[in-house]
Amino acid sequence: MIGATVTVTVDRPLGSYHPEYKDMYYPINYGYIEGVMALDGEEQDAYILGVNEPVDKFTGKIMAIVHRKDDIEEKWVVVPDGMMFSKDEIRQQIYFQEQYFDSEIVM
Repeated sequence: MIGATVTVTVDRPLGSYHPEYKDMYYPINYGYIEGVMALDGEEQDAYILGVNEPVDKFTGKIMAIVHRKDDIEEKWVVVPDGMMFSKDEIRQQIYFQEQYFDSEIVM
């Protein structure tokens, strides 16, 4: 999957709050890939890095997979074509949500 081009439908744009956990602020765009089913039975979730404004949809490359060791879900990290982030940079940007899980970033 890493290196594949995907389109993310954003349901939690940058600057929004989680619909259930009202104190969880989204400092990045977050959404899902339509038609790709994840292990939790829902469409595959994705973090979008490198886009610094709220968007409705975004097409980019999968640069990493966030594997949650204590959860069934994985999250994909999608970035603009040609953009790169280190594991530490990814970890910092997704900390707002991944702080609650034992996560490993696979690149």
